[in-house]
Amino acid sequence: MTPAEARALFPVLGRLAYLNAGTFGPIAQATADAVAAQLAVELEQGRFGKDYFERMLGLRTEARAALGSLVGASAEQVSLTSSTTDGCNIVLAGLDLGPEDEIVTTREEHFGLLGPVHASGARVVVADADAEEIVAAVTPRTRLLALSQVLWTGRVLPVRELREQTGVPVLVDGAQSVGAIPVAAEGLDFLTISGQKWLCGPDATGALVVAEPDRLRVARPSYFSQTAYEETGSFEPAAGAARFDPGWIATASLAGLVTAREIPPEWRYERAVEQAARCRELLAPLVEVVPGGATLVAFRAENPPALVARLFAAGVIVRDLPGTDLVRVSCGWWTSDEDLARLAAEL
Repeated sequence: MTPAEARALFPVLGRLAYLNAGTFGPIAQATADAVAAQLAVELEQGRFGKDYFERMLGLRTEARAALGSLVGASAEQVSLTSSTTDGCNIVLAGLDLGPEDEIVTTREEHFGLLGPVHASGARVVVADADAEEIVAAVTPRTRLLALSQVLWTGRVLPVRELREQTGVPVLVDGAQSVGAIPVAAEGLDFLTISGQKWLCGPDATGALVVAEPDRLRVARPSYFSQTAYEETGSFEPAAGAARFDPGWIATASLAGLVTAREIPPEWRYERAVEQAARCRELLAPLVEVVPGGATLVAFRAENPPALVARLFAAGVIVRDLPGTDLVRVSCGWWTSDEDLARLAAEL
């Protein structure tokens, strides 16, 4: 598959310079077709019966395996979620932390991680998004590092090295890394995955990878969490990380996610990083580009929402980061030189 052929998979790219996969990735025609085909079956045949439920359960199995293989994890280590926030909440609730415990996080985290961290009941220690500062914040009371591998502002953190250096379990928010750059779950205690961002899957899809499922309590059980239960509510947990599945995911969305996982070419990671580097090069003479890496490029603007609206009107899709003076550009393996040129010309 050539870059031109790759772009042709996504109809929206024929009209727009779509540079917002950090929020929602573009949808490929094949993904939309898979969703539509499943919905057509449900429209004509209903959502009931042995065949329907076997299809749903089969897709859950396929999705679990597909997302696990993406990061080198076994299917048994994968819980299917509707978002990375789901995954963070599952972990923080299951760790049973209290006021005497500490969680170290950074000043540049998304609320999808910070909210669950705050709700955990532990003392939250906030450090600068710098490896040395994070290590310095660790104390004997630290029970968890809660970090994004790629911060939503674009900075990259050495999460595995921090786990090794501190010896403290780590919850990694992979919303801006999995699917954008190579990610391995090995050596990470917990890793969240977003389906709708860099994987270009349907909304409300994702996963949580748990290195050792038996060591995390099921704090928020769903019907999928058990293989048998009593009238008191006591239950036999499902095998592996499936016990943490928070609930139903639409069968059509599962079909779309499995299809989306099969689409990316082998050269996807190299291409995405190359295009992000090209973006920084083009923008450097025009705006103040903030330090970062991977596939997100953020720059300062006087009025980010107004600039994003103006770019949208010109067919260039980026986003502002609320509470900051930043506009963020997401460069994927589908991003062309022409997309970046349109952005630079408008700036």
